[in-house]
This record gives sequence, structure tokens and C-alpha cells, in this order.
Amino acid sequence: MTEGQTITAFLEALSSKQPVPGGGGASAMAGALGTALGLMVGNLTVGKKKYAAVEADVVSMMDKLAGIQREMVTLIDEDARVFAPLAAAYGLPAGTEEEKQYKEQVMEENLTNASLVPIRIMELSVEILGILQEMEEKGSVMAVSDVGVAVQFARTALTGAVMNVFINTKSMKNREKALELNDRAHKSLEAGILLADQVYGKALKRLNP
Repeated sequence: MTEGQTITAFLEALSSKQPVPGGGGASAMAGALGTALGLMVGNLTVGKKKYAAVEADVVSMMDKLAGIQREMVTLIDEDARVFAPLAAAYGLPAGTEEEKQYKEQVMEENLTNASLVPIRIMELSVEILGILQEMEEKGSVMAVSDVGVAVQFARTALTGAVMNVFINTKSMKNREKALELNDRAHKSLEAGILLADQVYGKALKRLNP
């Protein structure tokens, strides 16, 4: 998402027939929205006497969320950037053995790069969920619902980004590398879903015991 682009412009671009932004960029946007809601909870907590004992912790969480948010926004553009050479690689000629070997080499390199961006989105999503777990415990009770919504955005970023990992690794000839990338993705997916469901369930129970 280029700096200064409105949400409406992003949605229009996402809705178009152009390949980017696509699912990867949308997943990163979901992660950024999750951090924004987490920051809102922090801002509703800091400065209140009731939460003075945990204010330093909340400020620290907010700093981390702000950093992750900046990276998530960067990853929206990065996802589009790594797709361009991959799309071009599909069109490379493969009429001769030499051309086939070159195309395969270029494809493998770009499929790997296109997998690493959503893997990073997933890893950041797990980080967000860990912070939200603490925010649910220490943040303003008036904003418990916002923690729950933030969790679902982070969960969406996680489960959305994994689709982009698998669609790329599925096409890789180097199955050892593909399995390595899939393993990283599976670890984040399993850890993140477990954490998201725990935190969301806790927030839900506080709202509707």
C-alpha cells in the first residue's frame, strides 16, 4: 500500500482484475488493522489511575505494536513487489533445454521470495497475538471487545497469508526447500491459531460469561 493511499483506493485496487494487491497484501492489511485496534486499547488504558501499575507494560506493548504495524504496511507493497518477477518468470521461453533450465532456476528463486513474504506476515501475526494476550489481561476492561476484534484480524492475517505460502511452494521443483518453507508456515499457523482461540475465548467469556 503506497504511502498516502486511501483505504478506498486500496479496496478499488484489490477489487480489480490486476494480480496485485491480492491475498497476501490483504492479509498484511488485516494484520495492520489488528495492531491498530491493539494500540487503541493501549491508548484507552495509558494515563488512567486504575492502570497505573501496568502502564509501563502497556506502553511497551504499544511500542511493539507500532513497529509491527509499520512492517505490515511495508509488506503490503513487498508482496506486490516479489510477485512481479514471478509473473514474468512464468512467461519465459522453454523451447530448448537451456531455456528450460534457466526458467526453472528463475522460477525457483522467485517462488521462494514470494513465499518468504507471507511467512513473515504469519510470524508477525503470531507476535501480535502474543502482545494481545497480554493486552487482554492488562488493558482497559472497557476495551475487551476491541482486543477480541484485534485478535480476529491477526488470526485472519495468519490464516490468509498461509494460503500464499502454499500456493507458491506447491509449484517448487526443489521439494526439500518447499518442505522447509511449509514447515515454517505450519509452525506459525498452529501456534497462532491456538493462541488466537485462547485469547478470543477469554475475551468472549468476559463479555458474555
